[in-house]
Order: sequence, then C-alpha cells, then structure tokens
Amino acid sequence: MDNSCMTETFLYQEYRDSSKQQEIEQRRQWVGLQLCAPPSLQLQLRNTSHSLSLWQTLEVVQNSGLLDKLPQREVIMQEAMFELVTSEASYYKSLEILETHFLRNPTLVNTLSQSDMHFLFSNIEGVMKASERFLMDLEHRIEENILISDVCDIVYHHAVDHFNVFITYVINQNYQEKNYRRILEGNQVFRDVMESLEKHPRVRGLSFTSFLILPFQRITRLKLLVQNILKKAEEGSEREVNAIKAHQRLEQIVKDCNEGVRKMGRTEELISIEKTLEFKSKSIPIISHSRWLLKKGEVQLMSGPKSTRTSKGKKLYQPVYLFLFNNLLLITKPNSSGDKFQVLDSCTRAMLRTDDLEDQGQLLANVFNLRLLENQEERTANYMLKTGSMSEKLRWMCALTPSRRTRFMTTSTHQSDSPQVQCIQSYSSQEPDELSIEMADVLNLLERTDDGWMMGERLHDSERGWFPSRVVEEIQSKEVRIQNLREAQRIHQAHEGVGCPQTGGARTGPRATRRPQTRTSPTNGAIRWGKVETRSHKSRRRQTWTCNYDPAVNIFPFVK
Repeated sequence: MDNSCMTETFLYQEYRDSSKQQEIEQRRQWVGLQLCAPPSLQLQLRNTSHSLSLWQTLEVVQNSGLLDKLPQREVIMQEAMFELVTSEASYYKSLEILETHFLRNPTLVNTLSQSDMHFLFSNIEGVMKASERFLMDLEHRIEENILISDVCDIVYHHAVDHFNVFITYVINQNYQEKNYRRILEGNQVFRDVMESLEKHPRVRGLSFTSFLILPFQRITRLKLLVQNILKKAEEGSEREVNAIKAHQRLEQIVKDCNEGVRKMGRTEELISIEKTLEFKSKSIPIISHSRWLLKKGEVQLMSGPKSTRTSKGKKLYQPVYLFLFNNLLLITKPNSSGDKFQVLDSCTRAMLRTDDLEDQGQLLANVFNLRLLENQEERTANYMLKTGSMSEKLRWMCALTPSRRTRFMTTSTHQSDSPQVQCIQSYSSQEPDELSIEMADVLNLLERTDDGWMMGERLHDSERGWFPSRVVEEIQSKEVRIQNLREAQRIHQAHEGVGCPQTGGARTGPRATRRPQTRTSPTNGAIRWGKVETRSHKSRRRQTWTCNYDPAVNIFPFVK
C-alpha cells in the first residue's frame, strides 16, 4: 500500500477514543428522556456529526430495502456487530504501522541488539497473526450477507484457539516500558531515529508507546464490544449463547493478563521492600506468593495523648512510614536518608480497626485512630495518625479496614439510588489503591472527598479503587442509572446461567464448521482502506471496496 493511502488510514487509537466519546455523549443526551424511548432514538443520538458511521448508512444496506423491513431492535444489533468488525479492521491497521514503520525499519533495527529488539517488540508478530486470522473470518461473515448473522461465534473460536498470545504480550509489557526508557537514555542514535519516526505523517502524531500498548487495549475493548452485543441479544437466542461464551472466554483472558502483570510486579516489589527493612527483634519474612503490597506512605504519629500539652521543643507529631500488605501491616520509622526503615510494630490486617476523629478541632484535622487488636507482641496498641489531606486519610482508612462502610455504600451498591459516574478522561493508577479507568467506564460511587478524590466500583467487572474526580462526571439521570444497572445485571445473570466453556472446546451451532487455514492476508486483500481492488478469500472473485471518509471523526466504513 502506498504512503498516500496509509496517511488516510484511520488508526485504532483514534477510532477507540471516538467510540468511547460517543458512549459518553449517548448517556449525556439521555438525561431527561424516558426510559421507554424507542430504540430508533438511540440511533439518532449516535448519528450526529461527531459520531461513528453506522451499518445502516452503508449504501449497500440502504439500497437493499432492509431498513424498511427490520425491527429497530435488529438494526441496533446490526450496529453493535458492525462496530466490532470495523474496530478490528482499524486495530489491525495500527498493528501494521507498528510492524512496517517501526519493527521492520532497517535504520531502527540497526541501532538495537537482538535482545533489545525482543524486549521492545516481544511476541507482537504472533499478536498480528491472531488479528489477521480473526479479521479474515469477520470479513468472510460480512461477505456472506449484508445482514450480519452473528460475530460472537467467531470471537469465541478465536479467543479459545488464538488469543492466548495476548497474555504473553501483556505480561511482558512492564519489561517493554523499562527497557524502552533504558534504551532511550543510553542510546543516542536510537533516540534520534525514534524521534524521526514519530514525526512521520503515517503515525498521526502518535507516540511509539501508544502502538506498543494496543494489544491489551484491544482485548479489553473487545470484551466490552461483545458485552454490548450480549445486552442487545434476545434472551434464549443462539446469539445470546454465543455472546455469553465469547464474553466469558475474553473475561478470562483479561483476568489472566492482569494477574500475570500483577504477579511479575508484586514479586519485584516485595524483594525491593524487604531489602529496606530493619527489624529490632524478631524479623518477619516479607516475600511470599500469597502477599502483595496494597499501600505505602508516610503519615504523622501523634507523640502523646491529645489532652496533654507537649513539652517545650518536643514535636507533637513524628513521621512514620506504613507498609500495608493484603495480610500484614508494618509500622516503621524511616532513617535520615529515607532509604532504610526500622520496623516499630506489626499486625495482621484482619486485626486492624480504624476510628475517624473528625469535627474535633483544627489540631486534629485529618487525624484518625488506628487500633491493633493484637500486634507482634500479642498486645493491643493504639496509634493516632495524621495525614496531609482528607482524601489521604480516607484512603488509608479504607485500605486498613476494607470492611468499613463508605459514605455512599448501601446494603447493596447496585441500587438505582446509588450515585454513578462515567469516566470522561482515561486515568492510569499511580498507587496500588487507585483504579485505572478508561473513557466511558461507568462506576458506582462509594466515597467522595472535598479535595478532589473519589472511590468507585466499576460496573462491568466490580473492580474498586480511587481516582481523581476531575476525570469523571456524575450521571444525573435516574433512568440512565437504572439502565446501566439493568445491563450489568444481565451480564452477571447470563454468566451464572451458562457454564464457562472449556478452553479446548469445539465450536457449536450451524456456523461452527472450520474453514481451511489458508487465507488471504488483509495486507494483500480483503477489506482495504481507500478505493482499491481486493480478492475475496472465499470465492477468489475480484471485488472493489470503497470507503466513505468522514473528516469529522476520521472513520472509514467499508462498502462494496
């Protein structure tokens, strides 16, 4: 493909952001509308000058007369399946740029050793092959009929047989980032070449690292796209069964990715912490496969009872450093240089209790009481601790005593009157007790502080954590909150009703037959960007696909 065509290609990073912004706008525009509004209204909300193009806007669909015959519910389903296909095509195009512009660039390759090449690119070629196979089967399904029969059966088959390459790649991402920074700092030639490559028009001003993180972003997004199809599938239908199986398998892959990353990071972190600890008497083995760090940081320890005056020159508060693990708390005193920590006390996490000391004067602002019911000496102990802000105090209290009720938590957080927020700006966690959230994520609000932090539970996977309030907006409409909870409940109930399929299981249903593995590469055929000739990998007949380019959102829906 020539450069002029590639510069017109819509990259997945842009596609993903546009799609998520569309979800946000849909919820915003639902405010004040009745929940019983017809499905056609949802399409109207999507079909704005800034939204992604739709299956129903394809010329071949409009000329077919289908739109006059299909119920609106089926049109909605077609849109959901069509988005999965078009987003996969966009994702593959971004992977192509990662391969052809970076991985295969001879100038860049000559600046790196073989081991550095492996560190940077890992098994990306295997990930590309998996996407190529997947895209070929999706394209073939659309070629069969402009009325898409299903896509989740294809997703399930590929998730079982080919998507384990995502797990290996994602687990290696931590090493990718570390080695990329190391190479940038120590290799001037590499730094110059990379700067030049990132300025090329092909990459649309995107960074090299934005291409490296695509696989994990895609597997998580693919799970949500399947989830969206499941929400719209008729109960008891074959589509619903296929969507449930595909969603379960993708959810397991995402969990394996996350768990693999956590294990790698946790072990390294425990080793690092243990080297800094000094025990006065009996030492505690820190490194354990069943232990990980939840939170660490400095707080101020009150040196005496709050009712007594301190002697002249004696500080009321002394700094201590807390290491909170999932099953253990260490209270330590940092040395003058801050690189070593003497352990003053310890306690299992189950024996910790906290009490808030709010409304007791400025002197006790942001202070809470920490009780150790049974410490390392098998005695009770009390510590009055002061933090730098209200949010820091609440974060410590929630981490130390996870069973403590939060401000907005009811007997069930999944109630229509529970506050909800949606993410309007992606956020990557900076500390272990924080939650990484993506644009359009919906969360139940569990806690809020006056200095700009919130604690929430994400609806689609029940993960909890803290995040800045500036990256979310509250969902005001009760109808929208009810709809979000209903959809989340549908997913959970569907999973409970269908057993998780075995990894090596065969495909089922009328579309379960496997086709020969010989395929036409998307690079040399199938769906193309721009007006090009292509060869169908099923019939080998020549076809022409054209793309309707919408400059407002840079989206290329394909039509025959």
